Amino acid sequence: MSRTRLLVVDDEAALLQLLQKYLVRLGYDIDACRSAQEAWERFQASPLSFAIVVADLNLPGMSGEELLMRMLALSPNVSVLVCSGYPYDTSRLPLASPTQAGFLQKPFLPKMLGEALDRLLRARILKDARPAQSSAP
Repeated sequence: MSRTRLLVVDDEAALLQLLQKYLVRLGYDIDACRSAQEAWERFQASPLSFAIVVADLNLPGMSGEELLMRMLALSPNVSVLVCSGYPYDTSRLPLASPTQAGFLQKPFLPKMLGEALDRLLRARILKDARPAQSSAP
């Protein structure tokens, strides 16, 4: 059984290391990036391998929002978890479904991160389990 793969992006090295350790302990496979450019390059190389992208909005160079917009354009079904010290409305993102995005206000407790990821994964499983819509009368 393969582990769920996450792409985690935050320019704060200490926070990124803490998030990575916690998420690995929860059983996730983590790709951690300190810049939006690095995350974009990894995502472009294998967009379908990531179930969820966890991204800070305030990143140097390219903003987290721009990064997520690019990722969603390349892979419209990827789920995203936006983390920021500022409020953010995920409806600004071009989402296939509102259940594929979540928001966590910084600072947050590790338990809150785990719960937000669980919600996104459950929504993804439910979406994948639904029968395809039939066009027959």
